Amino acid sequence: MPSRILGISAYYHDSAACLVEDGRIVAAAQEERFTRKKHDPAFPSRAVDYCLREAGIGMADLNLVGFYEKPLVKFERLIETYTSLAPRGLRSYLMALPLWLGEKLWIGDDIRDHLPGYEGEILFGEHHESHAASAFYPSPFEQAAVVTIDGVGEWATSSIGAGKGSELTLLREMRFPHSLGLLYSAFTYFAGFKVNSGEYKVMGLAPYGEPAFVKTIKDHVIEIGEDGSLWMNQEYFDYAHGLTMTGSAMARLLGGPARQPESPLTQREMDLARSIQDITEEVMLKMTAFAHRETGLRNLCLAGGVALNCVGNGRILREGPFDHVWVQPAAGDAGGALGVALALWHRHLGQDRRSAESAGTWEETGKVPGVRTVPGVPKGLVPVPVPKYADQMQGSFLGPRFSSDEIRDCIAREGMVARELAPADVAAEVARLLSEENVVGLLQGRMEFGPRALGGRSIIADARSAKMQATLNLKIKFRESFRPFAPTVLREHVAEWFELDEDSPYMLMVADVRAGKRVPLPEGAKALWGIEKLNVPRSIVPSITHVDYSARIQTVRPETNGLYFEIVDAFHKRTGCPVLVNTSFNVRGEPIVCTPDDAIRCFRRTHMDVLVLENFILERSAQGPMPVDESWQSEFALD
Repeated sequence: MPSRILGISAYYHDSAACLVEDGRIVAAAQEERFTRKKHDPAFPSRAVDYCLREAGIGMADLNLVGFYEKPLVKFERLIETYTSLAPRGLRSYLMALPLWLGEKLWIGDDIRDHLPGYEGEILFGEHHESHAASAFYPSPFEQAAVVTIDGVGEWATSSIGAGKGSELTLLREMRFPHSLGLLYSAFTYFAGFKVNSGEYKVMGLAPYGEPAFVKTIKDHVIEIGEDGSLWMNQEYFDYAHGLTMTGSAMARLLGGPARQPESPLTQREMDLARSIQDITEEVMLKMTAFAHRETGLRNLCLAGGVALNCVGNGRILREGPFDHVWVQPAAGDAGGALGVALALWHRHLGQDRRSAESAGTWEETGKVPGVRTVPGVPKGLVPVPVPKYADQMQGSFLGPRFSSDEIRDCIAREGMVARELAPADVAAEVARLLSEENVVGLLQGRMEFGPRALGGRSIIADARSAKMQATLNLKIKFRESFRPFAPTVLREHVAEWFELDEDSPYMLMVADVRAGKRVPLPEGAKALWGIEKLNVPRSIVPSITHVDYSARIQTVRPETNGLYFEIVDAFHKRTGCPVLVNTSFNVRGEPIVCTPDDAIRCFRRTHMDVLVLENFILERSAQGPMPVDESWQSEFALD
């Protein structure tokens, strides 16, 4: 009989469920995609139901259930922190204690109540152990150093470990209240963005600023060790005892109070974003270099919320001591559900990892995941290193998919007009529509697990269009104009367009656009300051080129990306450009769409031109009057 393990993360943010069967990841999804509540922290009942449906089993067929952290140890940290800081933090303590005594200390009972019919054990992993397992076990490496960095788990805020075969050992950890994740979140809060949601906005804002506050922050707020350890002066932070991330001392140091959400951005926020981004990259580089010295291993796996900082990841790949870097696509807390399930399979049950073909076989260049094209060697058969273990994430396409009958019924129910194409004709038709500067919403295949849309639930467009960034931000996504968009590029062409020659299937590496694809700046452009830089084209693919010439790259292959690869390939054949804009299929304040109903609702709310639901194409011009109702945006004013 197969061994089935359900992993769960919940009760903080981004709750999720994952089902592993005999070591194979069968399904994984975040609860927010089903409830439509962004970052939903509630027990992932709908995600659990989906995982069981995908496997065709019931609750009674589960062998083990794992929770991604240890609530009792986290409670110990909270009590010890409040006690040591008393009488400060009394208000926060009085708010937190009833919640813990009433709910969170009894998570085991709550989990069992949510899993009627399950009679087996419920086991609890450690937070950073779950992150580490999510990074190493699905990775393509037989051996690797493992680094996890986030806000805080039980006590740990970062960890360094080593994975070898089925063994995973955590060697060092950094402890609360000192935390790179909390430092970044504190500056996210100070810049006027939402903690645990707006950190990527700070990363996107950073290139508009200068590192004007780095010295001030290092002189007064933090100390960085050569091993990447971090000491934080708690006089400037309130998160350990208060209801905000920073307090009056930080405001005095940085020349005024925190920015109010939704108020105009000033040069101070841009400079703060650049400063904290530079500091974060410095810590990430030092911490991973120390992991290399400690373990002596050539490959690196990353997880934890800070591992979503793809600018820092790109620098580790380019400047660090490792040959290869692999980042868990669901690096945040949602990935903890996957990590605890795999940890139970390998560590608790003592099962070996699945092995692929032995290393050193002959394969075609560009056909093997993780293989670099050899400079100066013609396309053809060359000896390449093949990892013993294949990436087990299946492109992170681990969520639900929908049949033609389900989509046809949805279109009829919503009263929409659609063209049904033969599946073989879809890619060429979508490529044609894209080449005419249409913005296309794409729902096809299984939904992605993690925060990135990778072609299953994406909005895609022509990267060559100079107007596309503004169009997507202001008329489709309804979000801040400074936010950059990511390119999808055919794997075999990535090195021609970007300063990268590695797979980046999960959009978690940043690299610069190659000099040969850049365009000369117009006269006076170099003198522009801040957001003024935004509307200056910098390359022949301006919609995905950030103001510092960087891009957050997703590479695609036919083996993993299916129809999405075919669309990019057809666009390349039609236009000569192997690059598309890819952004998540949602509007500001909402999770990425899951179902055809979600996609049609988003289509109606925006100025999107075309909606593709598998092999059904819906064009706005064919729907008759369909005015965009933008009044709903007020719901998300503080997002």
